Amino acid sequence: MAVSSRIVSPPLRIAWLVYRGNPHCGGQGVYSRYVAREVAALGHHIEVFSGQPWPELDDPDQLVKVPGLDLYRSPDPFRIPRPSEFRTTIDAGEFAIMCSAGFPEPWAFSQRVRRLLAARRDDFDLVHDNQCLGSGVAGLIADGWPVTATIHHPITVDRELDLAHATTWRRKIAMRRWYGFLGMQMQVAAQIPRIVTVSESSRRDIADQMHVPYERMSVVPVGVDEAIFRPLPHISRVPGRLMTTASADVPLKGLPDLLEALAKARVEQPLAHLVVIGRMKEGSAVPALIGRLGLEGAVQFVSGVTEERIVELYAEAEVAVVPSLYEGFSLPAIEAMACGVPVLATTGGALPEVVGPNGVSARTVPTSDPSALASAIVELLGDPHQRARLGASGRERVLDRFTWHACARGMVETWQAELDEREATLPSGSHAHG
Repeated sequence: MAVSSRIVSPPLRIAWLVYRGNPHCGGQGVYSRYVAREVAALGHHIEVFSGQPWPELDDPDQLVKVPGLDLYRSPDPFRIPRPSEFRTTIDAGEFAIMCSAGFPEPWAFSQRVRRLLAARRDDFDLVHDNQCLGSGVAGLIADGWPVTATIHHPITVDRELDLAHATTWRRKIAMRRWYGFLGMQMQVAAQIPRIVTVSESSRRDIADQMHVPYERMSVVPVGVDEAIFRPLPHISRVPGRLMTTASADVPLKGLPDLLEALAKARVEQPLAHLVVIGRMKEGSAVPALIGRLGLEGAVQFVSGVTEERIVELYAEAEVAVVPSLYEGFSLPAIEAMACGVPVLATTGGALPEVVGPNGVSARTVPTSDPSALASAIVELLGDPHQRARLGASGRERVLDRFTWHACARGMVETWQAELDEREATLPSGSHAHG
């Protein structure tokens, strides 16, 4: 059934919270940008309240900057602010938490945005929190705001993987301090009446690990901009080219497994080489691993490039690989599929749910199995017909299931359901919004 692209009965007014909106690192900025664009296209009003780094929005007027100390900015992360930068007790608390090896941004942003929204109660119907889950969000609920939230996946998974890969007791202690914000997030999540997540896998894991009731969550998958992420038939594939989008030093993303698989695959496919969209941290162990595996010259890291260049890199790749140990969803997977590149993914977290059954729209192998990854790489590089079939099927799957328009419709339905439920519980004559 055809549905109008404008749903305006009545238009909603949404305050969207994102504690950091980096458009080039991680999915929060991408998610916020496209939800804001498509929600506005449906006829609703949305403003994006963001800490640094700011998201890049299609409509810059939607952005409300909520400046913090920006303690992790490039090129001087963990910086010591000038005395003149400390203007509130929140600033002092943010710096103190960093000095104790914690991660203060969710707490500090939520406190700042609560103060900011106190003066704008009549401007919005509802606040939607994009996985900040700071104590200030609980404060907004206490202030009487209708609040919903997105939890992409439980950060408990990141913590456990980081702890498992910590090689010294000092590193383990540092990791536990860094993830100290998780206790706060779990307490806040328990108070939010309606939560959106991006996959059934994440829904199950959030229920199990963050103790959010399963029935309080709904699944609204993220999307891809199919007009940008598209096949570029005029660009030739580079023989042996593999591509991945991976934070080199985040264990969750599985890059070491892919490097080991690449070394094995090059025995049978000597042209095999890898382009990584991402960057390495200073002191990264990845260069040593590349050297140990004899992959010098076979691995290239690319960062800070435009979306259009990323699409060109996909067009040059014969296979896109998602080697993650866990994913709550996977924007890189659907971006590659939208570009018509055959995808090879692990079965970590929601990946089978996203890319589909093995051999239909993508190939899948078990997590943490470089040998299985290597075998699939060798097979795909040697089989152009299979690559063409998977590439075409993958794009069709994305266009059918994973668009930002569909994501925005799901978000609006969630917000309207929460407002309707609140209104139904108010005394006669009262109104929840509008």
